[in-house]
Amino acid sequence: MLTLFFEKFNKTLGNITAVLLLLMMFNVLVDVVLRYFFSFGSIAMQEMEWHLFAVMFLLGISYALQDEAHVRVDFIYDRFSKKRKAIINIIGTLLFLIPFALFIINGSLEFVLDAYNFNEISENPGGLTHRWIIKAMIPLSFIVLLLSSIGYIYKNIAIYRGEK
Repeated sequence: MLTLFFEKFNKTLGNITAVLLLLMMFNVLVDVVLRYFFSFGSIAMQEMEWHLFAVMFLLGISYALQDEAHVRVDFIYDRFSKKRKAIINIIGTLLFLIPFALFIINGSLEFVLDAYNFNEISENPGGLTHRWIIKAMIPLSFIVLLLSSIGYIYKNIAIYRGEK
């Protein structure tokens, strides 16, 4: 039951990331066509490009974790048995990933609240308003990463027990 929840959660995350990629590509296409064929540039569209990229990247971290697509020292790790890999994954997640995610969440909340309270907008004329929305993706994405790390630990416990 819990495994199914985390698998669905991960698949949904992957789908969201894929849609964000398509939206970003469409935004870049429209921006380039408007700029080079119609001599019309939009600061808001350029900012939307990096907003979409940032959200795609931040959510993609959790997706990569669940699909074992994250960076690691594979030339050593690949030589280990499944059980030893599971132990390394569990310990690494508990000692490094979870504390780091909690640190980022804690450190970014005030950053987001300040942007919200001051109604921060782009410093560029014609840029996007409500800068707090993109800044809120930092703690939100690390909350999602915490959820994914719980699923990752659960998955590795199942591997260690020989259930997967």
